[in-house]
Formats: sequence, structure tokens, C-alpha cells
Amino acid sequence: MSAARLRGLRWLLTVLFTTMNTAGLLVLAVLVVREDAEQGAERLDADLHRVTAVASRLVDYRQSLVTTDLVADPVNRECPQFVILPGGAPGEFRGHVSERTCVVADLGVLSALATRAVQEGTTIAGTKDDLRVRAEPLRTNDGAVVGAIVAVSDLGPERSRHLGVLWTVVAGCAVLVLALGVAGHVLSGRAIRPAAAALEQQEVLLAETAHDLRTPVAALRALAETALRHPDQHAELLPRTVRLAGRMGGIIDGLLVRARLAAGVEQLAIQPVWLDQLVAGVVEETPAHGAQVTVTTSPTKVDVDPNLVQRAVGNLLANALRHGRRPDGEAIVHITVADGRVTVADHGLGIDAAAAEEAFDRFTGSGGSSGLGLSIVRWVALAHGGSLRVFNAEEGGAIFELSLPVSGR
Repeated sequence: MSAARLRGLRWLLTVLFTTMNTAGLLVLAVLVVREDAEQGAERLDADLHRVTAVASRLVDYRQSLVTTDLVADPVNRECPQFVILPGGAPGEFRGHVSERTCVVADLGVLSALATRAVQEGTTIAGTKDDLRVRAEPLRTNDGAVVGAIVAVSDLGPERSRHLGVLWTVVAGCAVLVLALGVAGHVLSGRAIRPAAAALEQQEVLLAETAHDLRTPVAALRALAETALRHPDQHAELLPRTVRLAGRMGGIIDGLLVRARLAAGVEQLAIQPVWLDQLVAGVVEETPAHGAQVTVTTSPTKVDVDPNLVQRAVGNLLANALRHGRRPDGEAIVHITVADGRVTVADHGLGIDAAAAEEAFDRFTGSGGSSGLGLSIVRWVALAHGGSLRVFNAEEGGAIFELSLPVSGR
């Protein structure tokens, strides 16, 4: 349930991050599109103003319109096109139309604009149908309005260009929103990673606790049942029960230590330990259940955390007892301790070399096993600067070799 909530939280953070950034992106996109439209209109108006200004400067009015200089100027043959009309002003004259037709414009509409400019005595600019127009009063030297110059530009090309900008912005926003979603998912994953790691650590700790306590609890129950059936053996069984209970406490302490080590709040309790004596004690306290277990040791002192190493050796022995038997025979396990190495060999079916590394990973064990036992052994080995190797014996069976740092080296 907690993992599902973390996943839901991650998606919620992703949605919030994406939504907030998308809102800002959309506001920016609207501003960009609006600014582009305004700049496009300004460019058209500037071009129309250039035409009207040049035409106004080149024409003269002497009882009639004089356009000699205007006709000779390139503005008369280029776009935007323009017309000069009297617009109802006193002293009517014959109008002038520029030579080049850049866009079809209704002369009646242009005449109405000229009339309005003459009547109001001011420049009129705006959009009419699909045209951008500018009507500017034509004045004599003494300031009298005698007509109007009306310049016309086609809005089609500018609208096409603006539409291209609009689609570019839309496509860019879509790509950015997608990128924001991916980035939000990654960032939210990083944000909840510590919580997820802590949750996983708790789940692993619980699983490892159950795994490691299963064997000593079964042994403790067996000792208690034996004591009930044979009261005369109390003196022999009671010390073993106490030692086993102590071992269970050590397992719990070791799990807590590992959790604290993983959290970085505690260091390994390294001390010199006689490895041969430690292994012999583990073998003595572990029920064999009819299996044949032999131990060959030579005095070996190592610098380790005794609780963790005891736990690792117990896991190797339990693994050998569980998998070290053939279908038609009893389990045979041989343990050798020498030169800082603990070798546990069984006479089972062996282990697939391709799956050897996988056997050290959590929750990948076969035969209903959680796979935690061997992963714990490797963790203990690596925590001490040692190693854990596994290979098959020539005569059959698997061999696990736990190497630990020898004292004085």
C-alpha cells in the first residue's frame, strides 16, 4: 500500500509540475503570438507610411495636381500601390493611380477613405476587408487640404506568415509540454527516491528478520519439545536453549546494525575474532536434522564484526543443509576454515554457473526460498572488504567460499 501511495505521489507531483509550467508556457505563447501580430501590422503600416510620405513630397498642387516627379519615381511602380483622390475637397482635380496593381481594391472603398481623411483632416489607418490601408490628407504649402493619398497593401502574405509563426509556437509548446512531463516525472522520481529507498529498506529488513529467525526459532521449539519429553535432559538442554536465544538476539541486533549502517549512522564493530571458534559455535547451535556435517579448522584470527559474520556463516550452513542433499540420500556438508576463508561444500545437485550471481540477489531464490540468505552473506563479505565466491565441485555439489580480512595483514 505504501509503495502504491509513493507511485501515486510521484504521478501527482509530475502532473502538478507539468501543469504549472504548461500554464506559464501558454501565457508566454499567447504573448509571443500577439506580439508577432502587432509587429506584422506595424511593418505593413510602416511600408504604407513610406509610400504616402514619398507621394506627398513628390506631388504639387497648382490649381491642379502636378505628378511629374511622382510618375518618374520608383514608388509609382512598386508595391504597395496607392491612389491620390480629391475626396470631396474644394478644387476638384483628376486623381492619380500608381502604375502597378499589387492587389485588387475597390475604388469606391478607397474613395470613401479619402473622403473621410479629407473631412477629418487626419490620417486614417486600419484594415478593410482583406486589405491594410492608410489614407493621409494631401496638403498645400499653406496647409490647406486638397485631397488624400490612399495606400493599400494585401494582408494575405502577412496572415500566411503569422499563421506559420502560430503553428510553430503551437508545435513548440507541444514538444515543450511533453519534455516538461518527462522532466517532471524524472524530478519527482528523484524527489521521492529517499522515501522509496527507506521503504524498501524497511521491507527488506522485515523479510531478512523473518528469514534469519526461521531456523533458530525452529531449533528453539525443538529444544523445548525435547525438554518436555525428556525432563532428565534439562541440564543439557537449558544451556543450549540460552545460547540459541542469545543467537536470536544477535540476529536481531545484526539486522538493526545493518539498517543503521545502510543509513550511515553507525560503523561496523570490528574486532579480532577467532574464525574457527566462531564457525564451530554456529555448527554446534544449528540443528542438522539428520544431515552429516563435518568441520575442519585451523586457528585463524580475522578482524570482523562477530555478530554479522556469525549470521553469514549460519546462512551458508542453512543453505547447504537445505539444498545439499540428493533425492536418494542424506545431506552431506563439509566446512573448512583456514587462512581467513570459510568454505562450505555440499553434495547436492550443484548450482548453475550462469545463475550463480543471480543467487546473490534479493528475492531470487529457488524452491520457495526468498533468496535473502546468500544476499546477506555477500553483503557481510563486501562490508568487511572480503568476497563471496561460488562454484561447483568436480564430484558434484556446490562450494561457497567466504573470504574475510585476516588480522595483522
